[in-house]
Amino acid sequence: MSNLKPVHGAEQYFVEAARWDFDRLSATQRNARCAWRVAVAGWLCAVSSSGALLCLTPLKRVDPFVIRVDNSTGVVDIVPSYASGSVIDETVTRYFLTHYVTVCERFNLASAESDYEECGAFHTVARNQAWYALWQTSNPSSPLNLHRDGSVVRAQVQAVSFFKRASGISDLAQVRYLKTELSGVGAQPHSTPWIATIQYAYATPSSDARSRGWNPLGFKIIEFTAEPEVSIEPASSASTSARQSAP
Repeated sequence: MSNLKPVHGAEQYFVEAARWDFDRLSATQRNARCAWRVAVAGWLCAVSSSGALLCLTPLKRVDPFVIRVDNSTGVVDIVPSYASGSVIDETVTRYFLTHYVTVCERFNLASAESDYEECGAFHTVARNQAWYALWQTSNPSSPLNLHRDGSVVRAQVQAVSFFKRASGISDLAQVRYLKTELSGVGAQPHSTPWIATIQYAYATPSSDARSRGWNPLGFKIIEFTAEPEVSIEPASSASTSARQSAP
């Protein structure tokens, strides 16, 4: 024990200072490594969040819808939307053809403006141009001129027939309907049979809420040709009439 020499105070101070510096350096390095780990984790979270948002972008869309209110009952429902390209049942097409002919072949001055706009919701651009030209007052055949006397025309569909082209496409139909004209109050109705040949198609529904209320499935009339149907009297009835008129 007598051979040990006491450590000088200055040397002990430098040893402790060196240890303190080493501890501070180690702590600084540990903090730096921890900070880098936190920064890398934050960047990974940010990149993952951005990737997740990019993946969700195609799933985010705005679907317009039409709310319909029944004028008589007040019942509210949503008009079903139509995705272009899906198969439409023939019953739906039959309904649209019947509705179109009933509305667009009738005339009543009280509802003429509304009927004109509703029919336009079913027309292609070319068909709408012809429809506009037909209703111009400068056109002698305009319904506004033909029924200036206050007469009313009603259309009642009798039958709808579908035709398939040789290519297999079904876009043609014939609609037989009865046109009844009332010249005035108390006048006898005059009915004539008509036949219309219609080319139709389904397109993307209109983005206009008013048009979608009338035509939610994008049903379009491409061509419409109507003419009076000629009824041929059976030969037996004709011969019977001839015998009755003979002396």
